[in-house]
Amino acid sequence: MTRRCPLDPPPELARLRADAPVTRVRLWDGSTPWLVTRYEDVRAMLRDPRVSADSDRPGYPHTTPGIAARRSRAKAFISQDDPEHAAGRRLLTGEFTIRRIETLRPRVQRIVDELVDDLLAGPKPADLVETLALPVPSLVICELLGVPYADRTFFHRVSKTLVSRDATPEQSVEALEELLAYLGDLVDKKAADPGDDVFSRLAVEHYRTGKMTRREIASMGQLLLVAGHETTANMIALGTVALLEHPDQLAELRDGDPGLVSTAVEELLRYLTIVHFGRRRVATEDLEVGGQLVREGEGLILASDAANRDERVFADPDRLDLHRKGRNHVAFGFGVHQCLGQSLARLELQVVYGTLYRRIPTLALAVPVEQLPFKHDMVVYGLHELPVTW
Repeated sequence: MTRRCPLDPPPELARLRADAPVTRVRLWDGSTPWLVTRYEDVRAMLRDPRVSADSDRPGYPHTTPGIAARRSRAKAFISQDDPEHAAGRRLLTGEFTIRRIETLRPRVQRIVDELVDDLLAGPKPADLVETLALPVPSLVICELLGVPYADRTFFHRVSKTLVSRDATPEQSVEALEELLAYLGDLVDKKAADPGDDVFSRLAVEHYRTGKMTRREIASMGQLLLVAGHETTANMIALGTVALLEHPDQLAELRDGDPGLVSTAVEELLRYLTIVHFGRRRVATEDLEVGGQLVREGEGLILASDAANRDERVFADPDRLDLHRKGRNHVAFGFGVHQCLGQSLARLELQVVYGTLYRRIPTLALAVPVEQLPFKHDMVVYGLHELPVTW
């Protein structure tokens, strides 16, 4: 029997996409939301005003008990509908414009080069997660937000609990409250002594003026901090494995046209789609999707990983093709809730993918891919460790 590649979605998703693209599934709490697996249906639901992202609505399909518990304590704007969602997003839009993010490229390049220097000077084999994949986005998001990077051990620890599938409600809430208390103290410090960072601007413009509470800013900050390093770190590690498993394409990326890097980033985002538990929604009125009637109050799980492997949209979708023009993927979602930080993630990935394999052309896995510790226990897919040598 052929063993499934850990970089591919479960084959059951392809079968559902072909034969039952909108089907009931059973969750941990006994609820039976609809799983949507076709690209066009996923995009249609992500932009449909009759579909809600509000995690407090009855019928919303929570991913785990722990995530359900913490969202009831501090709900970020991505789990709200307009006008609350739009208001929260508007506070941050200017911080994440393409033009503003592009000004960070020289700094991100220096960070990556310094980390690669340290990697080359250190022992072999090395853990690429610990030495590069996690530090790059952590350093960048800390500088952007104004969070001391010296505190990374703390926020890496609580972040792991917040995205763990196995965390109990009590553990998840405890981790959330620890992080909110830390970020709340940071808001006070920034209000008293502001710098040139996101937290300082929020503290001065919205906390000092009474427009937002300390906890509201801290809640917004925990979303940015956790999402800002967990997702990109996993993409760096998984992308490296994918490329090492496709040496011909890696050689082309390493030695070819620099313009290939941005195309490669989009293809790796599509191919890997690290959000394996879908975009969670609930219908606010009766609607039809893929020929199936969905009633008001019924949950929807919009499977991004299945959608990004839809052969109706992407030719030969299970093949990694760095030349594919695939920016229409839904790895960052779609519609009004599309990922706010996607420009930053793209920049970081472009710099890493354009630097690491060029500077270490003999980079190789130190163990067989089947022995790598993939994050099956996390809501964001990735690797706990990535032993490499050169």
